[in-house]
Amino acid sequence: MTPRPPPRLRRGDVIGLVAPASPPARHEIVERSVRYLEGLGYRVEVARHLESRHGFSAGTDDQRASDVNAMFANPHVAALFAIRGGNGCCRLLKRLDYDRIRRHPKILVGYSDLTFLQLALWRKTGLITFSGPMPGVEFWSNPDPFTEEAFWDLLTSCRARRTLPHPEDMAPTIFRKGSAEGRLLGGCFSLVVSVLGTPFQPDFHHALLFVEDVREELHRIHRMFSQLDNAGILEHLAGMVVGQFTQANPEPKEPHLSLDQILAETLADFRGPVLTNLAYGHIPRKMTLPQGVRARLDASRGRLTLLESPVS
Repeated sequence: MTPRPPPRLRRGDVIGLVAPASPPARHEIVERSVRYLEGLGYRVEVARHLESRHGFSAGTDDQRASDVNAMFANPHVAALFAIRGGNGCCRLLKRLDYDRIRRHPKILVGYSDLTFLQLALWRKTGLITFSGPMPGVEFWSNPDPFTEEAFWDLLTSCRARRTLPHPEDMAPTIFRKGSAEGRLLGGCFSLVVSVLGTPFQPDFHHALLFVEDVREELHRIHRMFSQLDNAGILEHLAGMVVGQFTQANPEPKEPHLSLDQILAETLADFRGPVLTNLAYGHIPRKMTLPQGVRARLDASRGRLTLLESPVS
């Protein structure tokens, strides 16, 4: 797959605000998201169906897909920011215009349910996207300074090599020492395993897999790691980065292993470097990880270094 880094974001560019998954909870969130982006010097184009509702999603599948396709087709739009995650991106994968997206690469930002779109776009087009904060979640009200700085630096700077910073109060944990290079691929864990075996599954050979999740019971997390093993994914990875499993086991009903015990069991035969407790996931203070960028994981030093710029 030939990587396609999108053009970097510049002041005055138009950001398309989309809802490929669920709609914002209320209109105030949209207004304050727009004000936040405009306050930084960008212009904003709000997708037609951003606040539509169809069950748990922002409009029907066709409506949400048409919004994404329209933003990629619009020559004035430089980037697509998902206002939030939620549910529904998996049903857009057969409805996207991959040929047009391949010809017109643009920045796409989001996490959680956006994992579906990001992995599919990498598989089908080689587009480098950004698993990071969303306007209607992190930026519309009292954004965390670390989250902001780390995010905007990646989207606006073309530095070819950089070590991603960690929050001072949240150092990663060395689970297995060593170093390896590969392309960063991953996202919300339950969605990563859901894409396995579909035409939208990326090639994980020699990849650096990163995962996180929210409100998942520990026995389900155990099953997800086992699925990676059973699917033959683990044996081909170069390394792994484990983010935050926020609110894991929200309603424990039975005895269970801890997350550390689950990792020790399922990764016992994995020989690549593993870094855990990364400041990435469903948390206010988070790193932004670019999907598809070649990187170096030095777990012995707790470092994740991008070897190429995610934007052009």
